[in-house]
Amino acid sequence: MITVEGNAKINLTLDILGKRPDGYHEVAMVMQSINLHDTLTLSKIPSGIELTLDVPGLEADERNLAWRAARLLLDGEGVKGGVRIALTKRIPIAAGLAGGSADAAAVLRGVNALYELGLTQAELCAYGAKIGSDIPFTIVGGTMLATGRGEVLEALDPVPPFWVVLAKPKISVSTAWAYKHYDEQGAEQHPDNAAIIQAIAKRDRAGIASLLCNVLERVTIKQYPVIAQYKEWMMEKGALASMMSGSGPTVFGLFSAEEEARRAAAFLEEQTDADIFVCQTAGTNRDTIHKR
Repeated sequence: MITVEGNAKINLTLDILGKRPDGYHEVAMVMQSINLHDTLTLSKIPSGIELTLDVPGLEADERNLAWRAARLLLDGEGVKGGVRIALTKRIPIAAGLAGGSADAAAVLRGVNALYELGLTQAELCAYGAKIGSDIPFTIVGGTMLATGRGEVLEALDPVPPFWVVLAKPKISVSTAWAYKHYDEQGAEQHPDNAAIIQAIAKRDRAGIASLLCNVLERVTIKQYPVIAQYKEWMMEKGALASMMSGSGPTVFGLFSAEEEARRAAAFLEEQTDADIFVCQTAGTNRDTIHKR
């Protein structure tokens, strides 16, 4: 039996460089793992895939990325056997935090360990990229520059530690919807990825905070103004910076101290009906597989 943690992510930057011939968008984004995670327990069964979830209404079949990741790897490596997956969800769904991708990444890493396939991280990333652009990042984790459609990764220096407050409104945003509306509206400001990468290398918290930028934020705020309100409250309560993650709708705030982060979270819990989480930035996924 293998237990694997799948960490969520936030975007420190998200830039869209144009539409690709394959229909995807060319992106350039600095992505950061956080220690809010789902837990997946995997065990061998004679054949097939059995997926159980602790969240009502979430698909437990081929529509689920975790199920698809298991099928892809078992078939791709010609494994004689199946896998039972018990998934405990903590990462909110359709939130811009790569929860589904994190689960798929955890399954790929877990099946690789369970069946002792010996695949490298790069080989697992190649599998993951076939079913989701964020999956390679969630396989590796840490602090990365992601380009291409998000699957081309360049390791960056780790960010200095931040406390992170997440506020996920009771709305869901489709990534396809956000990109479609971005194509119609464009962006007023684009991230300076070179500058934020330099600030990360210098461990300059204030510099990193000043350079957060997500070109999808304006699109999603236009439809859901509550996102702007959450950002404002985060800043009022001491965040170094606040921004929407991915295509949204989750808003995150970066804090230098736990006490400030927890005060901000308590205020947001009082003022909103959002799901609120307090977590920290996280490193790469080297030690998140446990055998029993």
